[in-house]
Amino acid sequence: MSSPLPTHARAVVIGGGIVGVSVAYHLVRRGWTDTVLLERKQLTSGTTWHAAGLVTKLRATLNMTILAAYAEELFRDVERETGLSTGFRTTGSILVARTEGRWTEIKRGISMGRVCGFDVEVIGATQAKRMWPLMDESGIVGAAYLPADGVANPSDATLAIVKAFRGRGGQAFEHTAVTEVLTKDGRVTGVRTEAGDITCEVVVNCAGMWARELGARNGVRIPLHAAEHFYLVTEPVPDLPSNLPVLRCPDDTAYIREDAGKIMVGFFEPGAKPWGMDGIPDDFAFGQLPEDWDHLAPFVELAARRLPLLRDIGIRLFFNGPESFTPDDRYILGEAPGLGGYFVAAGFNSVGFQSGPGAGRAVADWIVDGHPSMDLSEVDINRFMPFQVNRRYLRERTTEVLGLLYDMHWPFRQVETARGVRRTPFHDRAAAAGACFGEMAGWERANWYAPAGAEPRYEYSYGRQNWFEWSAEEHHAVREAVGVFDQSSFGKLLVAGRDAEAVLGRICANDVAVEPGRIVYTQWLNERGGIEADVTVTRFDETRFLVVSAAADEIRDRTWVEAHIPADAHCFATDVTAGWAVLNVQGPRSRDLLSRVSPADFGNAAFPFGMSREIELGYGVVRASRVTYVGELGWELYIPSDLAGHVYDELIGASEGFGLRLAGYHALNSLRVEKAYRHWGHDITIEDTPLEAGLGFAVAWDKAGGFIGRDALLRRRDEGIVRRLVVFTLDDPQPLLYHNEPIWRDGVLVGKTTSGWYGHTLGRAVGLGYVDAGAPGAATPEWLLGGRYEIEIANERVPATPSLRPLYDPRGERIRA
Repeated sequence: MSSPLPTHARAVVIGGGIVGVSVAYHLVRRGWTDTVLLERKQLTSGTTWHAAGLVTKLRATLNMTILAAYAEELFRDVERETGLSTGFRTTGSILVARTEGRWTEIKRGISMGRVCGFDVEVIGATQAKRMWPLMDESGIVGAAYLPADGVANPSDATLAIVKAFRGRGGQAFEHTAVTEVLTKDGRVTGVRTEAGDITCEVVVNCAGMWARELGARNGVRIPLHAAEHFYLVTEPVPDLPSNLPVLRCPDDTAYIREDAGKIMVGFFEPGAKPWGMDGIPDDFAFGQLPEDWDHLAPFVELAARRLPLLRDIGIRLFFNGPESFTPDDRYILGEAPGLGGYFVAAGFNSVGFQSGPGAGRAVADWIVDGHPSMDLSEVDINRFMPFQVNRRYLRERTTEVLGLLYDMHWPFRQVETARGVRRTPFHDRAAAAGACFGEMAGWERANWYAPAGAEPRYEYSYGRQNWFEWSAEEHHAVREAVGVFDQSSFGKLLVAGRDAEAVLGRICANDVAVEPGRIVYTQWLNERGGIEADVTVTRFDETRFLVVSAAADEIRDRTWVEAHIPADAHCFATDVTAGWAVLNVQGPRSRDLLSRVSPADFGNAAFPFGMSREIELGYGVVRASRVTYVGELGWELYIPSDLAGHVYDELIGASEGFGLRLAGYHALNSLRVEKAYRHWGHDITIEDTPLEAGLGFAVAWDKAGGFIGRDALLRRRDEGIVRRLVVFTLDDPQPLLYHNEPIWRDGVLVGKTTSGWYGHTLGRAVGLGYVDAGAPGAATPEWLLGGRYEIEIANERVPATPSLRPLYDPRGERIRA
């Protein structure tokens, strides 16, 4: 007889798939034994039950790889705890390429595997054929073997975790749908079911395809959409070895594995089919969707080129089941902005069985500790903009993102569907000037400009893409004359009120108690000293401050401020991003150009670096801020959106004779890398402190009132740092750097690059990356600069030269010219 539904729990987890049971299990393992798991139908129903069971570990970034790699450990742990089998067995996996571009991508993955401590072997087509005898090896350019990968049984693994959860004191209830999450004063207070209410401190929405609709009832935006996902299972294959590696053929859009004497072939095809546009049926549990041979036939034929047996053997099962996908193909974790205690773990883009165990542990740790245990910004729910729950947007984007799992992951790859949502006031003028737009947080942003007669369209590769030289010209114009960037997409937060200075003073590591008109560069730290944000703060007057952050961090940074405004403080945070357009005028001729269109005095004495004030420009009044992210003399112009077109025309119309170029975000990146300016989310994250990042100059150690994270930072300063961000240039001017390339010092792996690109002024690639010295206090300048360095690019090591200073204008003289 089942136990009655409790009336109280510390945490309620909604959803009995692999993700939900992992969250619940790890909560009880951390001591939250008063945790309840609620499943609307039966455990594993929805998506988990029909997962392919792959347990492959290597992902695009270190932390996502750590989460995926944990699945094996969890499966083995719960087998020991419960005596139940998860079906996990190590088979290894083979990843094959039939194009040079794909082979470069795989070799970059091999290098990333070394950072993660994985054994990844380069194998040839002949060896791949020996390991998978039924495969046609023709056309294979290269292959990699990952011996630690494997497979497991999704239903068995989920039920084993549930048994372990119950064995540690947790309670799980099937056929118990949550109809409402109860809240009061901006916090979760419980859940409502048909069987009764449960009061609780924390709710975790692991409802899979239903997560968006459930979240919407409380105003929580969870942008995901279901899509049809296909796989085939053949008739039994005589003498088929049971230990065949998983065979992944991304160029053929297919993965292939042995399945109980049969062969399973799954697909991540382009032009996917969205499902559930009008909502997921309430009675959907273990349902299958209709077959669609017309849709799948071209991709079956692709797979048959690699596995000719498919043309002759019978198909026992044509499976079509729904899975949920997000707009950027990354899953969703974290506490919902604006609703305390409401956590989300959903939208796993067909990798839930592989990544759900690690993601569940990460969310449980986040709940228990009050903060994430690693940098999860790439999957943080705060990365999404409000519009991204729009159903038409999600439906159209979903047609693309399913296929992106196996499509080429080119550098600078841009999504193609559901575009044009957010446009700056300068969009049409940029388009007329030849802009090639990229997308960031829904914004259409000029990444580079094509010359007259050239089409503004990417031609992707891992080498110098078609726009490389055109972006280089933009770069040189900023260094030698003047360039203009449209930075309207940057997040802008107005923090105002009698207590605004005190609130920001506590949040900011630097001192913002400055005179009106001053700009302060600062980080926001957490209690561990890690960097939560990298922003500028401009003081307008006694009660108003403008916080400027990257476009991708708009929601995240606002949420951080709002969470740190005391209840009794007279302080308000208002998002004014759309209210101001921004033109960034940079370069040695910027002063001359601005003096032509404004009567303001732009000289050093009247307008020093770090100053902001209103000026007349054309017929308008705008705010000019002397600051730079490219390392040159320049001003950011904050323009009321209704004046934007006029100011643009005045500025560009007066530019003759100055060598002005419109410049895009790729040039902004190459310029900032040469100056070693950090980028939050890559070079600095919650795992890094200002000391390790070389940003100690932006810390006001002794300011009145202190700041969040000061005590932890002082301890780190006293202990000495273990690792330090270092700037590298490649000795060979030909290779390119992006990020996540291993760093070798005297033949020992000591870190990875965090960002990189080509420095057109320096004439070679520049990269930033943390070098680990192995012990507190060991990362001294002498040690860091004393070794022989190489950076590994696509499985080849390239000699590199380290520096602890920017390699371009290290004293910043051009900025203050």
